[in-house]
Amino acid sequence: MVELLKPITWFAPMWAFACGVVSSGHPASGQWPVILAGVLLAGPLVCATSQAANDWFDREVDAINEPQRPIPSGRIPGRWGLYLAAGWTLLSLLVAAALGPWILGAAIFGLALAWIYSAPPFRLKRNGWWGNSAVAICYEGLPWFTGAAVMAASLPDPRVLVVALLYSIGAHGIMTLNDFKSLEGDRAMGLRSLPVQLGAARAARFACLVMALPQIAVIACLAAWERPWHAGLVALLLGGQLALMARFLKDPRARAAWYNGTGTTLYVLGMLAAAFALRPLVQGAL
Repeated sequence: MVELLKPITWFAPMWAFACGVVSSGHPASGQWPVILAGVLLAGPLVCATSQAANDWFDREVDAINEPQRPIPSGRIPGRWGLYLAAGWTLLSLLVAAALGPWILGAAIFGLALAWIYSAPPFRLKRNGWWGNSAVAICYEGLPWFTGAAVMAASLPDPRVLVVALLYSIGAHGIMTLNDFKSLEGDRAMGLRSLPVQLGAARAARFACLVMALPQIAVIACLAAWERPWHAGLVALLLGGQLALMARFLKDPRARAAWYNGTGTTLYVLGMLAAAFALRPLVQGAL
């Protein structure tokens, strides 16, 4: 069951939630139970639900790409994969409801995206443009919003929302990198991921472009908001990514996983730098 829920995937939304907490500008003292509940909601609950639902509806594709996964291998038999996804959905909603209406609303939105990403008739993952957008929102923007809303107990500052949105757009490129590992199975099952639609070389260039442009916008925003040191740090981290991208683009299929582990690390460090830049701004919000 733990393998089905894929703990390794929880890091991204948990990190984004932490960035939301930091960007809110509110002190963490006295708020740790709520913060920990929010981290639990972002990773082991909502993200894990999406993984369980995805594995259930992807069982035929995984039989080609990853036959060792719990469902195609038979280690989770019958319809238990579906039952686990449904149970985790209900548990996520209960925890979200205890954290307040803004968090419950965000959780409902995220869980709805998680299900329509994988489940028919929508099955957004059939097309990389729609599917990657849904996952990017759920992994980056939505948990960032949730973290800021938990701390503020209200709608976060508009500048927090802008930065969270920009990093969500950039995460579309990260999702494209993930699709390289399942290229053959996606093509065989008619799933139109971007590497299938565009080819490996063009999809790799697109992923790099989509990751870089929003960060340039973040740098411009931070500079406009009189946070030059933070803007410089994000620019430095982007420069490192560009250097790694040059190597990745020489052999995208072989180096997609490598760049996902190196370039994406610099990307998320930039998220944290931007979150710290927003803290004083919140106190003088629009």
